[in-house]
Amino acid sequence: MNNEEFVLIPEELAIKKPKKELLEIINNKIFNDKVLFEMESDFHNIKVIENEIGRFLHYKDTYQAGFINTNFYKGNLPYINYFLIPYLMNPKIKNILLIGMGSGKIINDFEFLFEKLNAIDVVDLEENIVDIAKNYFDFEQSEKFNFILQDGITYLRNNKRKYDLIVVDVANNDGIDLRFLSDEYFNIIKKSLKKGGIFVSNMCASPDFNNKKNKFFTDFFPKYNKFFENNLIFKGNYSDKIYYKCFFDIDERVIDITNVIIFSSDKYFKINFLKDLIEKIKKLNINIENYLKDYYNNLIETK
Repeated sequence: MNNEEFVLIPEELAIKKPKKELLEIINNKIFNDKVLFEMESDFHNIKVIENEIGRFLHYKDTYQAGFINTNFYKGNLPYINYFLIPYLMNPKIKNILLIGMGSGKIINDFEFLFEKLNAIDVVDLEENIVDIAKNYFDFEQSEKFNFILQDGITYLRNNKRKYDLIVVDVANNDGIDLRFLSDEYFNIIKKSLKKGGIFVSNMCASPDFNNKKNKFFTDFFPKYNKFFENNLIFKGNYSDKIYYKCFFDIDERVIDITNVIIFSSDKYFKINFLKDLIEKIKKLNINIENYLKDYYNNLIETK
């Protein structure tokens, strides 16, 4: 067997073909990349590049994290901002597990938002990622931050701690490792969550969620309903808008794939639209209300 048999490849989840004229814009776009840092590690060819759009962590052929700095938008890769929504569900979160570090900005955002935070454990396979985050992405390491150099599944298998919030963002150059959609994975996630804890995962699918040809929702999403009583789903409409506008000056989604941010728990929870919570997120220069509009509440029945 080859590795592709164990990877969920985003392009294979598309239902519609992109418009040729828009795809041509993307394929012909040339960025003026300046390489600020480059190295070969045990797992990646790592680059930090800077161009007219911003500064980005680059593994092989893909952007893994970074900052956009344009007139239209300034900030984290926009899909990551959905990860702040748990603050509106439970602002008293004390312990967080993050699998996949990226630029580290989301860690500092969590530390700013959650006043009762005791610890945030970060698991990543890349041993150089903390230094890269500090040197190139202004990551500030606090005493609450614990870095674990390990495979995420291995960590979860052996973990004895319980978390209020677990965030998993593990797409790689090829796609999403199918181990992160297995029964074992969901079981060890539940083992590591406190009662009423929130599990956040970043997946991908065609934005046509109700189409019976939507492979993610027919083949994979039923696992979430199998293991969790409550699942909230956000479609990445707003993050896609920012992405295509900033990178290609296009005002619509081109590729028939979007981020699917899923919030899961064994307990019913709701989003609190309290003004003071919303305003605190806005201090991070994030209008979270635009992301909240992407809540999807008409999912095809999969239970």
